[in-house]
Amino acid sequence: MKKLAIAMISLTLLQGCAVALVAGIGAGAASINDRRTLGAQVDDQSIEVKAHSLIAEVKELDEKTRVQVVSLNGTVLVVGQSPNKALRTQVINIISGIQGIRKVHNQIRIANKTSYGTRTNDSWLTTKVKTELLASDKIDGTAIKVVTEDSEVFLMGLVKANEANVAVDIVRHVNGVSRVYKAFQTM
Repeated sequence: MKKLAIAMISLTLLQGCAVALVAGIGAGAASINDRRTLGAQVDDQSIEVKAHSLIAEVKELDEKTRVQVVSLNGTVLVVGQSPNKALRTQVINIISGIQGIRKVHNQIRIANKTSYGTRTNDSWLTTKVKTELLASDKIDGTAIKVVTEDSEVFLMGLVKANEANVAVDIVRHVNGVSRVYKAFQTM
């Protein structure tokens, strides 16, 4: 279980580096451009690691659910699938007990786990969305975190109100995106 949690955490970190590299910025530059304080970035990473670790410790959750936890400035987005409401509630209760969390966006769907093909498509959609956000001269695309789950795109970040609206408008027009959710914190 612990090896799986470590592998998942490593994969999450590598995925973040890959997105930063695709965006044309190194991982260090991504951290520098982040609107969060360095302390908030460390706290968010700690929340994500703790959440994945706690979920992995519960055999039924580890085996039957597929969840991704993303934290930004203490706001946590939880996406994925659960076969039933009871397990979904259990996941959210575990995560909600983690110190430092200010708000939880529960976006776990009652459904079977997504296929490898769906997850691959989600990675591709994330890359397309992030590229469009970075290419825009109307917003700072480096301030927006993109999470894609089953073609639904979730946007997080510390942004100005007008940036949030522009970002949503950009993402709505990316081919393959079925729905856009805002989980922004406004400055």
